[in-house]
Amino acid sequence: MSVVGVLGGSGFYKFIDDLDTVKVDTPYGEASAPIALGKVGATEVAFLPRHGQTHQFPAHRVNYRANIWALHEVGVRRVIAPCAAGSLRRDIVPESCVVLEQIIDRTNGRADSYFNDDEVRHVSFADPYCPTLRDHLIEAATSVDIDARAGGTVVVIQGPRFSTRAESCWYRSMGGDVVNMTQYPETVLARELGMCFAGVALVTDFDSGVEHDASVGPVTMDQVFAVLARNVERTRSLLGAVLPKMSQAEACTCAVG
Repeated sequence: MSVVGVLGGSGFYKFIDDLDTVKVDTPYGEASAPIALGKVGATEVAFLPRHGQTHQFPAHRVNYRANIWALHEVGVRRVIAPCAAGSLRRDIVPESCVVLEQIIDRTNGRADSYFNDDEVRHVSFADPYCPTLRDHLIEAATSVDIDARAGGTVVVIQGPRFSTRAESCWYRSMGGDVVNMTQYPETVLARELGMCFAGVALVTDFDSGVEHDASVGPVTMDQVFAVLARNVERTRSLLGAVLPKMSQAEACTCAVG
C-alpha cells in the first residue's frame, strides 16, 4: 500500500474522507499524536501533527524518530511537511510560501538517525528534498493561485527561542532564505527509511535581522500563530490540489543511497 503522509497542524485534515485514527507503537517511544487516516480522492493519506494535538511539544522536544517511524509503519513512502518559517529576505514576504530545496542544520542534541547501534549506514543527503514531490507542489500552488517560491534554503535552528538580529543576518549571509525549527531531522530520518520528503515553508514574519531594519520588530508567538491561522485555509487548498495527483507511486532516487 502506498500512502502519502502529511506532517502539520491538526486543522489540515478537516477535508479528508472516511477519517479514522490509529496509534502506532514504535521502538523510539510515542509519536506526537495518533495518525489520522483517510482518503483525498483516490489517494490514501496519513496525517500527523508534529507538535501534538494541542501543540504541546515545542520543536526541540518533538520525538522526530517516532513520528517518521510511525508514518512508515502505516505505509507512508512520500511525505509532505508544511512548516512555519521566518523570512530572511525582503522579497519573501509573510503569508507567502517556499517549496524548499536545501537545508542548513543549526540544531544540536537531536536524535537524528536510526543507525546508532550495530548497523552503520551513511545516506546521501546532498539533495534533502524529493524533486518529484517538489514539482507536484509547485504545480499545485500555481493551480490554486498560491504565492509559492519554487526553491529556497531553510536554516533549521534549535529553538525554542527565536534568532538574535546578528544570527539572522549571519543565516542570510550563509545563503538562507527562511528560518524554521522542525525541518531537521525530519528530512534525514525520512531519507534513512527510503521515504520521499517535501517541505513547504509557510512564511509568518520577517526574521528579526532582515536588512538591519529597525522597523522590523522582534517576532512573537502571537504574531506567528495569527499568520498561521490565516494560512490554514491556504495550506488546505494546496494539499487538496496536490494530494489527488499522488495516487500512484513515481520513480525517484530518494530511496537509493
